[in-house]
Amino acid sequence: MGHTRWLNEEEKRAWTAFTTAHALLYRHLEQRLKRDFGLSGLQYEILARLSGAPDRELRMAELACALVNSKSGLTYQIGQMEKAGLVRRRSCPSDERAVYAVLTDEGMALLERAAPGHVDLVRELLFDVLTPDQVRALADGLGEASRRMAAGPGAASPPVADGTTCSGPGPEVAAGLDA
Repeated sequence: MGHTRWLNEEEKRAWTAFTTAHALLYRHLEQRLKRDFGLSGLQYEILARLSGAPDRELRMAELACALVNSKSGLTYQIGQMEKAGLVRRRSCPSDERAVYAVLTDEGMALLERAAPGHVDLVRELLFDVLTPDQVRALADGLGEASRRMAAGPGAASPPVADGTTCSGPGPEVAAGLDA
């Protein structure tokens, strides 16, 4: 059996701060989105990713990869959002296996209403309490950790929850947080 490299005090402090901050931030964002717009955090991210894609559409497999989500989980969310008129699905004429998620005008309008408050809350709860050096260190450190985790041992592409691999934007992309 190998030797365990236990976390030192500074690493434990960083780990605890990271997990607590992530949970609290996500909880606040999720509560605000649900209360004000009837959206989950994942649904907001779906709208944001689609809004930034060419023609406001992405292949479902690519969208699942970008969100680090399973295809089946994404299919369920897209189904719920389709019922609400926020997205629609379309098949690909050149590849019968490919299905695209397409952001509707109604979905774009909802995103445009939700995004300012979402970004304000992210700024208030996270970025406004950090110095520019801390933001840079956070982006560098978590970006590197994300790249390593996405690649996995010897993997060329980030794996998704269902075991498939992805290409394109990874988890370091902060969709919906820019102008």
